[in-house]
Amino acid sequence: MKITGNVFVVTGAGNGMGREVTLQLLRAGGRVAGVDLSEAGLEETKHLAGDASVRLTTHQLSVADRAAVEALPDAVIAAHGRVDGLLNIAGIIQPFVHVEDLTIEQIEKVMAVNFWGTLYMIKAFLPKLKLRPAACLVDVSSMGGLVPVPGQGAYGASKAAVKLLTETLYAELRGTKVAVTVVFPGGVGTNITGNSGVEIPAASMPAGKLPKVTSVEDAGKQIVDAVAKGTFRVLIGSDVRSIDAIARVAPRRAIVLIADQMKKLLG
Repeated sequence: MKITGNVFVVTGAGNGMGREVTLQLLRAGGRVAGVDLSEAGLEETKHLAGDASVRLTTHQLSVADRAAVEALPDAVIAAHGRVDGLLNIAGIIQPFVHVEDLTIEQIEKVMAVNFWGTLYMIKAFLPKLKLRPAACLVDVSSMGGLVPVPGQGAYGASKAAVKLLTETLYAELRGTKVAVTVVFPGGVGTNITGNSGVEIPAASMPAGKLPKVTSVEDAGKQIVDAVAKGTFRVLIGSDVRSIDAIARVAPRRAIVLIADQMKKLLG
């Protein structure tokens, strides 16, 4: 779909991939309603947008707050007149521990943001999107939604739920004007650990080499390109492309490969 002149709601717009997607949509001539829990993060995004910030409105809320999300479409339409796209990018990870060592409250928090927050946004905005001559719905899953990552079991479960929800919406919205995209990032250079209040264990590889990650600028570009092209499935990073290919033909092998790598983090 065309980006110039259209209105996009982006969650997680105050940092990381959400911020980068917001900035790239603005540079391409779009209008953006940026959503984030952090008011300071949204203000920084607005500052970074420069002159394009006149096409950006900011909306501070938690996507896990159902009442706040349900009130959001009216606020966005009051500011922009319509909604042409929804990009669910906000997300958090869990502490790097086994499922048995997570509290129920920690699991509920991850599910509330990653799954329920995505679902609340979809339920709130999908009726508006279906009114448009062309619209998009983009949900960010994760490599952890494709294969299990020990130490991120609840996070992976939440992102697997987003994957299946989005694929179901793709099936249900065939024949409509709403293009549905599911995104699977691998390692991306964001501060998701800090934003999630989580410390990552020693993550360096042998010989002091750091894990290869995709830049946030590249990840943002791939997501914005998917909006423009109506791409159904986006794999961001050589890591996720490799593991996805292996999982298709040898799912057990893919699980073991990831599990062996995670031993370095979990001990």
